[in-house]
Amino acid sequence: MTPNAPLKPAGDVLLSLQHITRTFGSVTALHDVTFDVRAGEVVGLVGDNGAGKSTIIKIISGMFQQTSGEVILEGTPHRWTSPQQALGAGIETVYQDVGLASTLSITANIFLGREIVRPGLLGRLGFLDNVAMTRVAKEDTAKTGIRLPHLETTVGHLSGGQRQAITIARSMSWARKLLILDEPTNHLGVHEVEELLRLIRHVRDEGVAVILISHTLAHVMAITDRIVVMRLGEVVAEHVTRTTTTSAVVNDIVGATEAEIARNIN
Repeated sequence: MTPNAPLKPAGDVLLSLQHITRTFGSVTALHDVTFDVRAGEVVGLVGDNGAGKSTIIKIISGMFQQTSGEVILEGTPHRWTSPQQALGAGIETVYQDVGLASTLSITANIFLGREIVRPGLLGRLGFLDNVAMTRVAKEDTAKTGIRLPHLETTVGHLSGGQRQAITIARSMSWARKLLILDEPTNHLGVHEVEELLRLIRHVRDEGVAVILISHTLAHVMAITDRIVVMRLGEVVAEHVTRTTTTSAVVNDIVGATEAEIARNIN
């Protein structure tokens, strides 16, 4: 894995989660979760299954509402009631299930739900401006450097890695403030992972904040600026990536010291 490139200084706090709690009936999924994400910063969010990672990103992206606490974007508290509101605020999320329409072209998938209509009467009648969408899709995918087939290729004919790349390219094209990636390296080969990490650096350098959720700590260590560790619905540690080790992060994930881990092994 290639080492981190020299980092630009992170900007002001973009997203601040303050004392977020989320309950489902009698079950507390999140308790007093607090951490910040700065513009132009990549933050790794790690923890075992059930740690609360998926719940917190669903609150940030508008799929869930917090029971208490505040989601503050650029200094303004928000309580999204739908994913569309978060999208409108410049937050894009790539979930583990790729979420593409297999019968549509690459271009159509990039603009899915945000199609460009033709000007004038034809636009009011619902006619799409396919020429404009193809032009913009070509420009946006060229910026990312992702190698894709012809943009009119049907997504159903692509490999799993190519589909993942399209999903990420789509979100990177639309993300204005924050990009959330949930296990983005699933289904990707070694070369595709390297390409993805390069894309994340590209987005970061454009000033967009990134939250990366991944069980693959090698990828987290390679690309993040900071790492937030969750366990049983709480934030239990934060690390500056350059000054920590994989072992230290693992210790926080499992809730054990190195001595305790050694005793269990022996």
